[in-house]
Amino acid sequence: MKQDSDLRNNLKSIRTRLGMSQQDLANIASVTRQTISGVESGLYAPSVAITLRLAKALGCQVEDLFWLERDLPEIEAVLAKPVPNGQQLRVSVARVGGQWIAYPLIGKDAFRQDMIPADGESTSLTGTNKVRVRLLDDNLETLHNTVVIAGCAPVISLWARATERWHPQLRVQYNFANSMAALHSLCRGEAHIAGMHLYDPETGEYNTPFVRDVLAGREAVLITLGVWEEGLLLKSGNPMGIRTVTDLVAGGATIVNREIGSGSRMLLEQTLQKEQIPFDAVQGFDNILKTHQDVAQAVVRGVADAGISTASVATAFGLGFIPLHRSRYDLVILKEYLEEAPVQQLLSTLGHRMVHSQFEILGGYDISKIGEVVATV
Repeated sequence: MKQDSDLRNNLKSIRTRLGMSQQDLANIASVTRQTISGVESGLYAPSVAITLRLAKALGCQVEDLFWLERDLPEIEAVLAKPVPNGQQLRVSVARVGGQWIAYPLIGKDAFRQDMIPADGESTSLTGTNKVRVRLLDDNLETLHNTVVIAGCAPVISLWARATERWHPQLRVQYNFANSMAALHSLCRGEAHIAGMHLYDPETGEYNTPFVRDVLAGREAVLITLGVWEEGLLLKSGNPMGIRTVTDLVAGGATIVNREIGSGSRMLLEQTLQKEQIPFDAVQGFDNILKTHQDVAQAVVRGVADAGISTASVATAFGLGFIPLHRSRYDLVILKEYLEEAPVQQLLSTLGHRMVHSQFEILGGYDISKIGEVVATV
């Protein structure tokens, strides 16, 4: 069939993430390599039979591979709270009282801080580090189908919620941890996946040197979630005229910092060292907060003049932002977990258009390499 200008596909991203060449996929789906090339480039709209064979060959649904751009609906909704006129918003939507309500995802409303439902109640076993858990539900399948991610990127929760929509039987448990803490959690067997964004200026590498050091010979793969902009969060309008970390010191600005092991703290320290600025010359250097959201809230409330975080967090809180570095955020997965069905289901969604859309409208992320294996150790 000839090209359909409204037809979009994820064929290449899903195929390459599974380590398949065009010829490999063509052989399994009983089509020519030229057909695969034409579909991936958008020059060829496949027949129903071919789309079904491609989906079966890749172990996914047809809707995960193909969609029509014009199929996305539009609705009218009432804003739940006032916002500046003309501002483009991320929103969640619900039907309430016969009308659509749009809830702006701005500031604290962009992050979920609900109390987490318990799976059970535990009692300690004397003399050990183990507990006995009385489950509150007899559905063990849910527990078996839980993937645990340790990390600090707020977008992980977006990815998790989108994944659970396509795979209702899959549950994603997101445990907050800075980059080094997440990596150690993975090493201790407390998580399937660790998210991290650490840069080694000596080698010019992201994450890999730290993974080699902590895992000490255990085999793992690093899969990219995206490249995000890191820098200084500032009050809206930048009233102090801060452009560099040197300006922080010269202007007597107060900052909030992150804990040891976080990528944000490492970036601040590396930047100060590059500018030959002593750590103790920066007011608030020892004022430690635990999350990107906490840093942003401190600046919003006037507790601090600046802090290190990401462009997307700055946008969510309506803050100014000075970029300092582009950092690759990777997912570190032990090879022994890669064959587990829940982990495979979760990773398969990295090529889905809804995940891409969530990241793109958030801003501050380059997802052109999302889902690619960037290193093995």
